[in-house]
Amino acid sequence: MLLAAAGFSLMGASAKMVKETFSAGQLVFWRNMMGALVLVPGLILRPPQKKTGGKIGWLVFRGFMGTVAVYALLYCVINMPLGTAMTYNLTSTIWIALFSFLVFREYAGKPVIIAILLGFAGMVLVYQPNIHMPWYFHFAGFISGICSGIAYLTVGRLSSFFDARLIVLSFVSGGIIIPLLSTCIQYYSGLPADGVWLIKWQWPVGGQWIWIIGMGLFALFGQYFVTRAYGSDKASVVSAISYANIVFSVFLGVLMGDHFPDIISLAGILCIICSGIMISVFKERSKRGGI
Repeated sequence: MLLAAAGFSLMGASAKMVKETFSAGQLVFWRNMMGALVLVPGLILRPPQKKTGGKIGWLVFRGFMGTVAVYALLYCVINMPLGTAMTYNLTSTIWIALFSFLVFREYAGKPVIIAILLGFAGMVLVYQPNIHMPWYFHFAGFISGICSGIAYLTVGRLSSFFDARLIVLSFVSGGIIIPLLSTCIQYYSGLPADGVWLIKWQWPVGGQWIWIIGMGLFALFGQYFVTRAYGSDKASVVSAISYANIVFSVFLGVLMGDHFPDIISLAGILCIICSGIMISVFKERSKRGGI
């Protein structure tokens, strides 16, 4: 899980290296195109295992939610300190716990409710309205965490119907198709590109290829090791270690010129980390009948 956290942090750092020339939508396309170039040949060489199937609508929904989450994450990476962007994305654990209760009526005990409230307090501290950044940067951070949480919840429901690689492919496909549609709309309509909804096509040049390829490969690296980690059947421990992503991202961000988080932001980050660890531990105990 530490390797996975390092991979996702390096993915964010690679994206940040080309933020002056590539928009969030362009980065989403190239990140997923690099993934498809590795994933599709693997599926051809070793076809997916047959499962029950039949949940195509949910598979498409998972791909859409994952794509929106990456759009929001990379938008935050471009416009925020790297550590703050990754902190917002890792609030997905808090949203998963909340949606699990509201939608699926999965009650894991009062400690989880307390942890959710702690997590929301942490988000408020990180947000610090109107102090450092425009509100819409923070809004994108919330969308990143919420959509990541929804996507992870959907994966849990799809795992018994589809090969894991097909679930990943749904996400990768969404991250290619949606930016391409945005590019076509921008090109044929003649409307000015905004980098998110309307994207102008752009090829990487020179050294930019290093960061674009690195972004895609680091993302795959992280996805591979997070799968291996969760396969260890120690979900609570793995989830806790995943928050090393924030530590790595803050460190890399400072090396790249970001300011070190102030006391209030640091307190918010710590609240979110503690909240996520508490949720992971107590939900695991609840499953085993510990509380």
